[in-house]
Amino acid sequence: MSAALDLAHALGTPRLPRRRMTVAEFMAWDPGDGTVERWVLRDGEPQMMTPPSGKHGLIQAELARLLGNHLAERGSRCVVATNPGVIPHLRSRHNMLSPDIGVTCDPDVNVHELTRPVVLIELLSPSNETETRANVWAFATIPSVMEIVLIDCVHIGAEVLRRGPDGTWPDDPDLLGPEDELRLPSIGFAARLRDVYRTAGLG
Repeated sequence: MSAALDLAHALGTPRLPRRRMTVAEFMAWDPGDGTVERWVLRDGEPQMMTPPSGKHGLIQAELARLLGNHLAERGSRCVVATNPGVIPHLRSRHNMLSPDIGVTCDPDVNVHELTRPVVLIELLSPSNETETRANVWAFATIPSVMEIVLIDCVHIGAEVLRRGPDGTWPDDPDLLGPEDELRLPSIGFAARLRDVYRTAGLG
């Protein structure tokens, strides 16, 4: 290791690779700053995720709780994971993304690589909208995914994409407002959208 990289490591500066990485290399990679869980791999390049806002974390935790309670009450084998690793079906050797919430019914659960997810949920903030919307279409290439949800962090609202019986996705999402119900038929879940924001202080 060079003196410059030694210094960067000592100061906690991430050590970025000099070439494109595969998913296997990314999973074995140590950026040297203790924050490997805050990185994603996009087209072979590691990218640090933007730290979430306070409201983002509150909404994420509340929705994960609602989903987890629902699955437990049903005695479902499905589980909820926050910030899991997810590999798109296309360009799978060089992409590993991390949605805010994922649900899988695969008995071999591994949050470092959430296999066969059925529901993927992203929280949408003005600072991450471009990357988040790009993630949505990457998630849509995963054959097991039945629903993709975008939850607004600024206002009470959501966008829901549901895979059709023929396996295709709609051109436009269903738009939900404060008085609407968030339904995820793939896991039998339904809740008032407003309840997702219970702790976030959004009216």
